[in-house]
Amino acid sequence: MKRFFLSLLASTLGVFIAIGFLGFLAVGILTSLALSSTKQTAYQPKANTILKLDLQGTLVEQAQDNPLELFFGENEKRISVARVVKAIRNARMNPNISGIYLNAGTLSGGFASLEAIRNELKAFRESDKFIVAYADNYGQGTYYLSSLADSVFLNPQGTVGLVGLASQGLFFTGLGDKLGIQYEIFKVGKYKSAVEPYMLDKFSAENREQLTSFLNDIWYHLLDGIAKDRNMSVEDLNRYANEGLAMGEAENALRYRLADKLGYRFEAENCAKRMAGQSVSEKMNCASVNNMLTINTYESTGADKIAVVYAEGTIMRGQSNEGYLEDLITEDLVKDLRSLIDKQEVKAVVLRVNSPGGDAYLAEQIWKAVADLKAVKPVVVSMGDYAASGGYYMACAANQIVAEPTTLTGSIGVFGMIPNLTGTFRKIGITTDVVKTNTYADLGDISRPMRADEHLLIQRSVERTYDLFLTRCAEGREMSKAAVDSIAQGRVWTGSQALEVGLVDRLGGLQTAIDEAIALAGPGDYSVYTANEPKDFLTESLELLMKDAQVSIARSVMGEEEFRIYQAVREARSLQGVQTRMPFWYF
Repeated sequence: MKRFFLSLLASTLGVFIAIGFLGFLAVGILTSLALSSTKQTAYQPKANTILKLDLQGTLVEQAQDNPLELFFGENEKRISVARVVKAIRNARMNPNISGIYLNAGTLSGGFASLEAIRNELKAFRESDKFIVAYADNYGQGTYYLSSLADSVFLNPQGTVGLVGLASQGLFFTGLGDKLGIQYEIFKVGKYKSAVEPYMLDKFSAENREQLTSFLNDIWYHLLDGIAKDRNMSVEDLNRYANEGLAMGEAENALRYRLADKLGYRFEAENCAKRMAGQSVSEKMNCASVNNMLTINTYESTGADKIAVVYAEGTIMRGQSNEGYLEDLITEDLVKDLRSLIDKQEVKAVVLRVNSPGGDAYLAEQIWKAVADLKAVKPVVVSMGDYAASGGYYMACAANQIVAEPTTLTGSIGVFGMIPNLTGTFRKIGITTDVVKTNTYADLGDISRPMRADEHLLIQRSVERTYDLFLTRCAEGREMSKAAVDSIAQGRVWTGSQALEVGLVDRLGGLQTAIDEAIALAGPGDYSVYTANEPKDFLTESLELLMKDAQVSIARSVMGEEEFRIYQAVREARSLQGVQTRMPFWYF
């Protein structure tokens, strides 16, 4: 027995020493990488250089490179839209960059993010520089970007996956019945569909109406862009999709002029090299996005500044992101906005919103910060993939709102939800009892059905929040509450539709919003900077390592589709208090 305990102690001590050594080694590696990242020198491209864009990963507003992938394996890459756009712009302005080679892989992201990149690619092509694209298989997003290339290459066994858009809802009522869970639902807005998965087993008529409307609007916008750049008709593109030709032979893409040539990757690279004036027999002389970000940005360095503040993710109070949910908007955003009020050198602010909404109380705090900031300097909102519900709440106080045509916005509505686990407790043999001093001391008790008077109290609270939401929007948009209500009711609009009904002022991307902010600030020499940069490299990398480990384990055990369902369940568990947010949709 004594030998056993000595052996156990030795083993345990060895494990702790090993963990300590690995931790020390990891910190050393991270520190080295952090120091090296600060020593970047300006990239000097040679004549006839090609910018290579690897379209593989997930598009986000802000992201940092994660060199830990070199040591711990490659996870899904997060690609900053702003960084890609800036790299393309720098390449367009640099005389030594002759063209762009698009290496199209699997790219996830909203259509507004794709639109921002595509607009910059179009400006690049119109500057008398070339674009060559290659993919083994084009997804709809990557093809939307690649369709404006001078030469579109497709693997002889590949596909151009234009099949249309679909939105799939997950409904949990059947699961709730099996587990004995019921939900008390509180909402205002006939289109407010975030609670439907917990009360219905399919889309409501109103939800189906709004889904059909904005999916068709986005799909037509996508097809219209492709048709113009490929010199074909929208009707032909819809025929290609409806006849299932995307799942057929690669020659279908040639016949419909979606691809210029069936060939292999090296042939596309050789084409790009020839167009750039490089030798086909030599390795391609190419620059990366990171390279292009280090060169002269051709931007003003004036003392007067335009601050860009990023607001990306679900609005949630006092929560930490465990990696299962998307990025979060917390109380830190309020601090970031308030810090700009007294900065005299900041003459205007651009708030970049990419959020489906979330906690109503924090949304009100952010709205107040925007309103107070607007009182002393212009504020322009730039909408990303979505700026809906609470995302629109924080935006409505701005002087101007700019959205992409495919931005999802609006969703002006409110809901709340409280589970009733009476049936669950009965199934597993749990009983509860309560002693209280006042009538509503146990309001929200999940172990019993809710009384009618309790339900009425919470419903009135939700209705008051909706009325306040209407008031905020009416004041910000200079409309009557009745006019806002007529386009609210929880309905989601695309950016193009929102322009028509008065929820946004102009269509365009982040640069359009910056130009608007400069115009509102008045004449001057302005420089643009990001007011809430991501965390320092060391902190960010350590958090990424822990987060990626959790997510990778969960994904590998569950599989991708089951993991997305798990995300939806975790998101539902996070819905505490009154919510102003969009539903969880699949596209």
